[in-house]
Amino acid sequence: MSSLPFAYLIPIFLLALYFILRKKKQAIEPLTETDKQILNDYVGYYHHLDSTNKLMFEQKVAEFFSTVKIEGIELEMTTLDELLIASSAVIPIFGFKDWQYKNLTSVLLYPDTFNSDFQFEGGERNIMGMVGSGYMNGQMILSRSALRQGFSKSAGKENTAIHEFVHLLDKSDGATDGVPENLMSHEYTLPWIKMMHEEMKQIEDNKSDINPYAITNQAEFFAVVSEYFFEKPELLKDKHPDLYHQLSKIFAQQPAG
Repeated sequence: MSSLPFAYLIPIFLLALYFILRKKKQAIEPLTETDKQILNDYVGYYHHLDSTNKLMFEQKVAEFFSTVKIEGIELEMTTLDELLIASSAVIPIFGFKDWQYKNLTSVLLYPDTFNSDFQFEGGERNIMGMVGSGYMNGQMILSRSALRQGFSKSAGKENTAIHEFVHLLDKSDGATDGVPENLMSHEYTLPWIKMMHEEMKQIEDNKSDINPYAITNQAEFFAVVSEYFFEKPELLKDKHPDLYHQLSKIFAQQPAG
């Protein structure tokens, strides 16, 4: 068999080199001991994991860093900020082996709350986080103050960053509607919708401890109760056992033990 002419070998060599360099560029860098200590000090979810699951959490955080760009807007990004954002991404998907946020390319971190035009000086400033759409599709915008508050001891049932990442999970099936079809079997869809609306009625009648923002629509209900599920799982299980049970199936997790 005759060999290929040298001229044909050059593009083949360049193509192979491209894929080698591309693979090297996407190499996942493991977390440092300092990173792990920050997680242990600031992320209660990670702190309560056993050693095996802590290692898995660290790997997922490192994978997130390798696929999503985190950028500060008129602020100096810190390692703490980066780790809190990555943790917010990992917590909702920790029960899934190989999940990646294919609908996210970058996270923009603002110093404080912002308005719908992503401005944080002057005008109305009341948005703590949002998932971009249209020309901002694939981007998430977060407030640093809200991000850090969500991981503080005074956060209660709320965590803005987890809320926004749950919206992304919800959106992964093509519709941000509170029904994460990629995460639940089809036969559970209608019972879940029924459960959501029953609880929304309880909130409207002031008979629920769930944040009233949950009655905005189904998507916000799902994100709000997911915050509750991850921040105060024992309390949710006690006060809303059916809701806790359904969220446990959706996220493939039992944070209340």
